[in-house]
Amino acid sequence: MKRALGLGHFTFLDLPPVELVRLARQSGFDFVGLRFHPVAPGGLHWLPDAAGLRELARVLQGEGVRLYDIETIVIDAALRPGDLVPAMEAAAALGGKRVNVCADVFPGLSETFADIAARAADCGLALDLECMAWRGINTPRACLDLITASGAPNAAYLLDALHHTRCGGTPGDIAGMLRGQVVSAQLCDAPAVAPSGEGALLAEARGGRLLPGDGGLDLAGILAALPGETIVSVELPSAQDTRPPPERARAIFAATSALIAAGAATPTEDFQ
Repeated sequence: MKRALGLGHFTFLDLPPVELVRLARQSGFDFVGLRFHPVAPGGLHWLPDAAGLRELARVLQGEGVRLYDIETIVIDAALRPGDLVPAMEAAAALGGKRVNVCADVFPGLSETFADIAARAADCGLALDLECMAWRGINTPRACLDLITASGAPNAAYLLDALHHTRCGGTPGDIAGMLRGQVVSAQLCDAPAVAPSGEGALLAEARGGRLLPGDGGLDLAGILAALPGETIVSVELPSAQDTRPPPERARAIFAATSALIAAGAATPTEDFQ
């Protein structure tokens, strides 16, 4: 049974959504994630207006590609949850399922997280929370603890292979999670040894990721530990790989598909 595979927007963030959707279809991917909200004020994002939303819906349908999630919301003290509603409503209109988030630690974090989760639920969406080594929520355990503290029933841990590993996570941590605690996963590779310092970790995450099989992360162990129903995509921004997007996207799909085919995980056919 074929495991559906998605392409995260961060892999080709300079491409408008319509171009990313077409690239995904041409390269073999089944679904996409899209950047509808800036990671930081003024950052690049692609939230469409009403006409753009209609065009994007038409292209998604025509290409036979679906939207799975929108990325990546940084939950910090300055964030106003209401500002996320336009992106959530656009995602819902396109059939999206989930919102990727990460978080810093500040007074009222669990309440803010619960507020965002409730707004997502109002749009028929759920949250996926990932750890990052330079954020306050910087371990898999911290993610699960925040979800529990918030009481949000529609939140889960987002397994990003790079962040999970750099935050001290192991395949065993994934295998120990309860059903429903890890719904989505993002794959890439990287050197086995982490770079030193926050700046180097940031640079690696934002432009130093490698094709699956070209690094030293335990991707086979991660895949084997994932529940069969976990939805898998690729998030692979690279400043070093300067090949044209079609060539690079095909290489990413081929490398990831080979990894999945060789893995021990029981695949699911598709997401609902």
